[in-house]
Amino acid sequence: MPDRRLERLERELMLVARCSVLTPRERKGQATEAQDSPAQPNTGPAALKEPHPDRCTDEPCAVPTRLDRSGYLLLSRLDAEGAMSIGQLADAFQLDVSTVNRQTGALLRAGLVERIPDPAGGLARKLRITPQGADRMTAERTCRQTDLSRLLESWPSDEVARLEDVLTRFNREVERQEGRAWPRESGEA
Repeated sequence: MPDRRLERLERELMLVARCSVLTPRERKGQATEAQDSPAQPNTGPAALKEPHPDRCTDEPCAVPTRLDRSGYLLLSRLDAEGAMSIGQLADAFQLDVSTVNRQTGALLRAGLVERIPDPAGGLARKLRITPQGADRMTAERTCRQTDLSRLLESWPSDEVARLEDVLTRFNREVERQEGRAWPRESGEA
């Protein structure tokens, strides 16, 4: 029988994965940025209350078209590493090429990434984040940080630091075992 501590840990990691603060999900009647939904102009009184899509409010982040989980992860990777081919992205995320092709297709249609020739002269075209994509990723990151700050506001700062240290250690161990490091800024722990 598995160790009870590992059972509880596995359950808590599963619950983190469903956390809507970190991974907003589309709800019926809502659209995400990476989807092909026609924009309907809002001309009624509610239009005045809609936040600008690049800003968050004091309410749980209310950007009308939040990036979905896959869009945010793909844009983050392209931002951190630069232009990558579909195959390189599939390898980085350990996903089938067809899955990454579908996910990046939505980003292409939304104008958040663009196809470019391989700067190194290779045959495969690369995907690069567009200025609009960088702006949306930055806005999404700000929203996630704002929501996370609100979630942890009652925590003592030493516990927040401890959570960061433990999650960093956990992620680096996953990366080490998989042989796929996530690009980090220099000086990151």
